[in-house]
Amino acid sequence: MAAALGEDEIDNDDYYSLLNVRREATQEELKASYRRLCMLYHPDKHRDPELKRQAEQLFNLVHQAYEVLRDPQSRAIYDIYGRRGLEVEGWEVVERKKTPAEIREEFERLQRERDERRLQQRTNPKGMISVGVDATDLFDRYEEDYEDMPGGGFPQIEINKMHISQSIEAPLTTKDTAVLSGSLSTHNGNGGGSINVALRRVTSAKGWGEVEFGAGDTQGPLFGMKLFRNVTPRFFVTAQCGMQFSSRHLDKNTMGYLQWRWGTQSAMNTSIVRDTKTSHFTFALQLGIPHSFMMMSYQYKFQDEDQTKIKGSVKSGFFGTVVEYGAERKISRHSVLGATVSIGVPQGVSLKIKLNRASQTYFFPIHLTDQLLPSAVFYATVGPLVVYLAIQRLIIIPYVRAQKEQDLEKQRESLASDIARKKQEAETAVLLMQESVRRIIEAEESKTGLIILNAWYGKFVTDNSRRHERAKVIDVTVPLQCLVKDSKLILTEASKAGLPGFYDPCVGEEKSLKLLYQFRGVMHQVLSGDTEPLRIPKQSHRIDAET
Repeated sequence: MAAALGEDEIDNDDYYSLLNVRREATQEELKASYRRLCMLYHPDKHRDPELKRQAEQLFNLVHQAYEVLRDPQSRAIYDIYGRRGLEVEGWEVVERKKTPAEIREEFERLQRERDERRLQQRTNPKGMISVGVDATDLFDRYEEDYEDMPGGGFPQIEINKMHISQSIEAPLTTKDTAVLSGSLSTHNGNGGGSINVALRRVTSAKGWGEVEFGAGDTQGPLFGMKLFRNVTPRFFVTAQCGMQFSSRHLDKNTMGYLQWRWGTQSAMNTSIVRDTKTSHFTFALQLGIPHSFMMMSYQYKFQDEDQTKIKGSVKSGFFGTVVEYGAERKISRHSVLGATVSIGVPQGVSLKIKLNRASQTYFFPIHLTDQLLPSAVFYATVGPLVVYLAIQRLIIIPYVRAQKEQDLEKQRESLASDIARKKQEAETAVLLMQESVRRIIEAEESKTGLIILNAWYGKFVTDNSRRHERAKVIDVTVPLQCLVKDSKLILTEASKAGLPGFYDPCVGEEKSLKLLYQFRGVMHQVLSGDTEPLRIPKQSHRIDAET
């Protein structure tokens, strides 16, 4: 049953929006809204056969919404599954005896079972392609070696190394997973490869173990073991030809690590990592053979839709000193592009470009020079930025915009019949409201109360850069005036597309509600988001006499 219902997105707010009540509405609030709409749509109030038929349809829809939300069990099912959940046979005999909390627990159990079935079909592929580029001839050229050779006047750029790795996971049971991985590498004409198989078992909620077998042309048979165990809520141990202790959560956002590794490259490493919503900081210190170093890095996270991050780090040890700085940004729904400049002694200057596409990683380290040349640092910093801005303006933005329009068009086509039906229902509701609205306006005018002069709902174009786009709005003056009671209009946080007399004029696009109203003889105006609650009149909505 869960599998049948969980695959599609379900709009759970239709009934709440139709009755214009909060999702936490009490029985009294539901009853008051239901009675008011019954008085508006009752078929016996209309003599015209066509209006009577249309009123009966709307009356039945309101009655259905009320019957679902007034019953705790039906309401719990609707909140989880939507309207489709109410159509499934079996709830009336199986779930009727359960409380809303038990129904939610049942849903979570069914969801887990469905996830376990899906688990059997997943391989979770991951891969990485790294291409090393030697561009030192651009900045650090041996002129005497090339001046007499044909084509010696042009810098030579070479690919000097490449690495490809791929892995897949095959869940055997809910606790056992097999991992198959392989890699191929080549550097200056010499290459090699390896293949590994690992079996991982979750032993309990606190630990797991892994056994690994491998072989390659550059090494003999490989056998390894890895163990993980939570000792306390703040302390865990990992063993893998070494041992790592970690004190979890020194505070809410900080973790500390202590690692000891033995073998041909024995070392002890301690590090502190602090990760917050806006930043990421790491400090590490390692003492070992042959490498000892100290490293500090900082990353700032911009709170924008592209998830832009800038970062910098300093690493110093027996091997020399390296300073790195760079940035990364989300360029599409599943892709993240990053660039890092590395300046080191004696390593020289390098530019590292990385593209993450879903679970695949493409890495391009470009070695520019073995010396610290200002020109290499300048071009490594400015070049990628200029290229990115050009590609974003000429390729990425037009592509994303076209893709979004294509997706919206497909969504509109698939929902065309449903939108047409809702539009017809809204137009019918407006016709049935006319008499009630006339009486409400007369009552409000007699006490200089709340009069809705104009109301529009949909997509408004207010940005000059988007003037080429067409506004998509509908007139909702009558439906909103019909909701006025005692010189007040209260709308809940549900999408307003479900209100009586409303429909969605621009599926999948951002919508707003614009109101021009009069209260106590004074003009007021407000622009409200689609899912924002709204209460009028308000002093802050007043329009100055000069305006």
